[in-house]
Amino acid sequence: GLPGEDFVPPPECPVFEPSWEEFQDPLGYIAKIRPIAEKSGICKIRPPADWQPPFSVELDTFRFTPRIQRLNELEAETRVKLNYLDRIAKFWEIQGSSLKIPNIERRILDLFSLSKIVTDEGGFDLVCKERRWARVAQRLGYPPGKNIGSLLRSHYERIVYPFEMFHSGASLTNCKPKHYDGEEVDREYKPHSIPLRQSVQPSKMNSYGRRANRCQPDPEPTEEDIEKNPELKKLQIYGAGPKMMGLGLMARDKSIRKKGRRLLTTVKKEESNVKDVKGDENDEEEEDDDDEGGPKEGPCTKMTMRLRRNINNPQFVDSFVCRMCGRGDDDEKLLLCDGCEDNYHTFCLLPPLTEPPKGNWRCPKCVAECKRPNEAFGFEQATREYSLQSFGEMADAFKADYFNMPVHMVPTELVEREFWRLVSSIEEDVTVEYGADIHSKEFGSGFPMNTGLRLLSSEEEEYSRSGWNLNVMPVLEQSVLCHINADISGMKVPWLYVGMVFSAFCWHIEDHWSYSINYLHWGEPKTWYGVPSVAAERLEEVMKKLTPELFDSQPDLLHQLVTIMNPNILMAHGVPVVRTNQCAGEFVITFPRAYHSGFNQGYNFAEAVNFCTADWLPAGRSCIEHYRRLRRYCVFSHEELTCKMAACPERLDLNLAAATHREMFIIVQEERKLRKGLMERGITEAEREAFELLPDDERQCDMCKTTCFLSALACSNCPERVVCLYHTQDLCNCPTDKLYLRYRYTLDELLAMLHRLKVRSESFDSWANRVKEALEHEEGNKIAIADLELLKTEASEKKFPDNELLYKLNTVLKDVQQCQLSSTELLSYSKTRYGTSTHTPGLNMITLAVLKSLVETMQNLPCVLPQMEEVQAILQSVKEFQGQAKALISDRDWRRDSPAPDQLQALLDRGAGLPVLVPECDLLKGQQAQGSWLSEVRRTLGAEAGDRGEVTLAMLRSLMEAGCGVSQSVSVETAMAELQELLTIAERWEEKAQICLEQRQKHPLSTLEAIVNEAQLIPVKLPNILSLQGCLSRARAWVTDLEEIQNGEHYPCLDDLEGLVAIGRDLPVCMEELRQLEVQVASAHSWKDKATKTFLKKSSQHSLLEVLCPCAKRREKVEETAPLDDPSDASDSNTLGLSAQDLRDPGAIVMAFKEGEHQEKEALLRLQRANMSKDGLDANGGPHGPPAVCACGGPPRAPQLRCQLCKDWFHGGCVPFPSVVPPSSSTHASNPLCWWDWDSRFLCPRCQRSRRPRLETILALLMALQKLPVRLPEGEALQCLTERAINWQGRAKEALETPEVQRALKKLQELKASLHCNEETTKEAEEEEEAKTEPKGNAVIVLSDSEGGEDGSLSPSLCTPGVASLLPLLPSLPGQVVSLSPATRARLEELELEGDLLEVSLDQSHNIHRVLHAHGAPPREKLHTLIQVRDTPPPPPHEPQRAESTCVIHVRS
Repeated sequence: GLPGEDFVPPPECPVFEPSWEEFQDPLGYIAKIRPIAEKSGICKIRPPADWQPPFSVELDTFRFTPRIQRLNELEAETRVKLNYLDRIAKFWEIQGSSLKIPNIERRILDLFSLSKIVTDEGGFDLVCKERRWARVAQRLGYPPGKNIGSLLRSHYERIVYPFEMFHSGASLTNCKPKHYDGEEVDREYKPHSIPLRQSVQPSKMNSYGRRANRCQPDPEPTEEDIEKNPELKKLQIYGAGPKMMGLGLMARDKSIRKKGRRLLTTVKKEESNVKDVKGDENDEEEEDDDDEGGPKEGPCTKMTMRLRRNINNPQFVDSFVCRMCGRGDDDEKLLLCDGCEDNYHTFCLLPPLTEPPKGNWRCPKCVAECKRPNEAFGFEQATREYSLQSFGEMADAFKADYFNMPVHMVPTELVEREFWRLVSSIEEDVTVEYGADIHSKEFGSGFPMNTGLRLLSSEEEEYSRSGWNLNVMPVLEQSVLCHINADISGMKVPWLYVGMVFSAFCWHIEDHWSYSINYLHWGEPKTWYGVPSVAAERLEEVMKKLTPELFDSQPDLLHQLVTIMNPNILMAHGVPVVRTNQCAGEFVITFPRAYHSGFNQGYNFAEAVNFCTADWLPAGRSCIEHYRRLRRYCVFSHEELTCKMAACPERLDLNLAAATHREMFIIVQEERKLRKGLMERGITEAEREAFELLPDDERQCDMCKTTCFLSALACSNCPERVVCLYHTQDLCNCPTDKLYLRYRYTLDELLAMLHRLKVRSESFDSWANRVKEALEHEEGNKIAIADLELLKTEASEKKFPDNELLYKLNTVLKDVQQCQLSSTELLSYSKTRYGTSTHTPGLNMITLAVLKSLVETMQNLPCVLPQMEEVQAILQSVKEFQGQAKALISDRDWRRDSPAPDQLQALLDRGAGLPVLVPECDLLKGQQAQGSWLSEVRRTLGAEAGDRGEVTLAMLRSLMEAGCGVSQSVSVETAMAELQELLTIAERWEEKAQICLEQRQKHPLSTLEAIVNEAQLIPVKLPNILSLQGCLSRARAWVTDLEEIQNGEHYPCLDDLEGLVAIGRDLPVCMEELRQLEVQVASAHSWKDKATKTFLKKSSQHSLLEVLCPCAKRREKVEETAPLDDPSDASDSNTLGLSAQDLRDPGAIVMAFKEGEHQEKEALLRLQRANMSKDGLDANGGPHGPPAVCACGGPPRAPQLRCQLCKDWFHGGCVPFPSVVPPSSSTHASNPLCWWDWDSRFLCPRCQRSRRPRLETILALLMALQKLPVRLPEGEALQCLTERAINWQGRAKEALETPEVQRALKKLQELKASLHCNEETTKEAEEEEEAKTEPKGNAVIVLSDSEGGEDGSLSPSLCTPGVASLLPLLPSLPGQVVSLSPATRARLEELELEGDLLEVSLDQSHNIHRVLHAHGAPPREKLHTLIQVRDTPPPPPHEPQRAESTCVIHVRS
């Protein structure tokens, strides 16, 4: 794989985070970290978090033109390979073919490495002879065992070998690359033309960031394809690679593109035109290239078109001869060179060509281009100008598009791996732009600057003066560069850098091997790589060794900032490399001669500048010597800088003065030796020259390009040349007497400057010795404070730099001042408190530790303080107090003994009089608090006087909490242990009681009593135990109440039992009686539910007790037309007119029931009389309008029927009517002519309030009731109802068994038989009659909720076709069938009335109705109405005004 694919990041460089104090001195801090950081070459500094300088570039006016960077041209080894591929491609182009690079194992074959390895192995012939191709494959990184060696031999032989032979000067015959028929398709190589492109102005249209493969599949898209396909066109114009004119990719006028001078239709050119355009031959060539991909007319080949161009020009025809043989024959084999336009026969060439080559061809004269060494490499400058916004938009769009994700989500590790992969890739060209080396003086710095052009805010003013502002740092007092007057751009004046992803800065060291500092203002990180100065030469050796081809053409390549090499390669060759990611707001510092490089992770803005400190001077001198060997120009003169500092030593920082003295000494020694050499040669003439006033180019050594300052050798015959004293032999060949020395200072002047520097640095040594002597004085030999002050003043006057001795002196003086202040305050405080025990406001007491420290400091000072004796006396009195306090304080048994309160108070008063906070005072106060607390504990626990007050859990906890705050002792610990034990026991019983009260599991009464009895022994009031005690009392009362109820005269009432169950369930006690009681109540409710289902209709508005009891009051209400659902009248107690207490007495219920029967009958008769006054549809209603009828309360309307019982009218749509035809299961469903058997009996919902179960069902319910040990009002009412029904049944049987009624029944039976159509029907009727007289049995019948059509809708069985057939029979119905005596009729009518009032179904009621019905005439009008209603489909349900109308059922008689 390529190096970038498995890139291993180097180790991280050191990172420093200075405190605010350290940050105040930038160069001092850098000097402090230098010993560590210099070992890595680079380091990173994170400023304090709140150091955030405002960004001060004027965004509106900031415009810049970036550089163009093609990534794989930056990497040294990749550039060598590209140059090699360009040369081999040109060779094959001369041979009339294009270079196609094969793929092996899914990667492009590295032809350069292949050639190099084959050469290392001894050349092609030797490798073939000794069969080393497998070894070659292994060295190229291919896996063994796949026969790759033979493939490599084949490719080498057909592509590389001819080129190598050509370069060796051998003759090539019939040289043409053979097509290789392999698995992978060879891809055509497009030449990079690196040197050629450097001299060409870049295209006006620049956009970068498109990834394009250099190797394109064959064939290439033609220009016509490009024109038609905008995507292709965009890739071609904007893609990476050469932007040469003549590649068919420049946007120009289409007419020019189509004219092309190779077509037969070209315009004839005059001779003058040829001369005029001679300078534009290259442009014409470019047009030729343009048209190679364009459309062609006619059958002509490129070759014939090339031969025929400008055929009409006589000069052209004259020169149409072969340059080798001088003949112009064999026209079809005459080639025209595309480089110089000379002509050659194909057979005159060496080697001869068998056929004309396709594409461009160059003659042997032009072939020299292939052998010419590579030209110097440098960056192109883009032509588009950007603002920060437009550059940022381009950069972000490129990064997001390249990685296919938002820019902020791309990991830095991924960008780093991809960068090193791209710079090592021959196949992929990625081009980016980098706004580098933008002059801040012209465009404005990112830091605030006080230029006077605008008013700065207070924040900007502060940052403009900060030493970390890159405009300020180079000219700080400790910086060497502040002594250079000129504004050296990039060194003294910062440069700005606007980066995008992958934009890189190559391996380099700073000019003059100076320090550099880089600040990232904002944006995405910048990745750095650094090499320490000790490995600088090793790095240079490795790069020269690996890429000698580049350094041959550019010896100072590493000074051009145009070459990068993978850190992994350098590390593999023993070069130590570190890395870091510089984030926004961070500094990166590079140290002298530390090589560094890197790239940007994305869009960002950085600023950088150089600076030099005192420790740099030796490195700066070494750099000048290095430049002298390389013949490289200097940025400034090192000698001039040193001499300028030496000229005014009093202005120098002391460290800088010492360093300058050392540097100046070496320079003077060297200068003395060089001038001595001139004297020995006999050169004695000399003149003074102010070199600093000359331009640099007039004082540069002609040989080594060093800028001269101290001296130079000149010749009076050759005034334009000077040399430094190292190259005196190389000036000229003139006689010695013509040579003369130009000097800046005499040797004496230089020695005087050196002496002044020495005095400046040695004055410090004298002062330092006196300071050391003063600071080392011991007890009995101390000096005065004034002497120390004098030493400090001397340091200030002589501008000694910050150093350790001065720091110590300042520290001692600060300590003296602090001791004087502290002792004065202490003594004044002591006098103020003398004789008082109260604290005076406004005076702060010191601690004993501070007092001891003060005494110790005063004793250690090298000078005498007058307050010393008084302060020591105070310390002595404090020690005496401490001894007395410790004697008093000791642990005692907390129940018996404690220090006397008066003794404690006396000592506390004495301690309060001291001017010092003594720790024993706090101990005494603690002892006082401890005694008070112990007394409180004794009172609480009743240890004193044998009495004990009420103790609560809160009191115990409060004592425990207070005990934690008092000073600890054996007494306190003992008391705390007792309190804790009592609290633990109490809380445990509370917890037990809480569990019992929560009723998760109920406990027997005896268990709870035991818990309460045991808990009462604890001397603490426990709320949960008290609650549990209350629960036990209620449980005992409950048992007593239950026994009273169960031992009463009657069975207990259900309400009483339910109340007891509710109370019992709330108690946290497990009681067996409660379970029995719950069973009884449940069985009572079960019986009540069964009775409710038996009697009540679905959704009935009545209660069970209401239905079972007579409804006298409700009938009166109906009679008075009051609303039926009056809530005040709906309770069970109002049903019989009894209170809740009366309902508990069975006798009261029976009496009330009997009275209710009588009242109900009377109320019904009154209601009948009132309703009979309503004459149906013909009634006009008098003055108040028509009367209200029916359940809905509306006026009369057809169809309507009168109720059999209450005689009120009801509408057919509001209540269900009888079905006319009895169901097939009925006893009397036999003959339609027996109209007395028709189902025409109608009872309204008010009169029929229940399902009316059969008597047998009711008897079964009564039997179940007898088994219940509970009394219910409903049970009493049911018994009364049953007695009433049985009583009525007896009277009805007696009436039906009279001879008159029996005759009537017999006659009805005969009529029924005579009206039958056939014998079979007659037989069925007899069987039905017999079945009617058979006993029904005692089966329990409970109607379900769905019986009886309760929802008010008509059953489908009722709407039968048979109903309509009855209508024609109405006129022919027989008249009065039977006759009854008035007495019998009155008796039967009264029985029928009473039977209809019963909420029970009895067969006798039906028979009485038949007889009475047959006694009268057929009610044809009523029957007609019923048949009409039944024959008509039911209308949509009418919205009833009263809820009761929707809750009725139709009961057939």
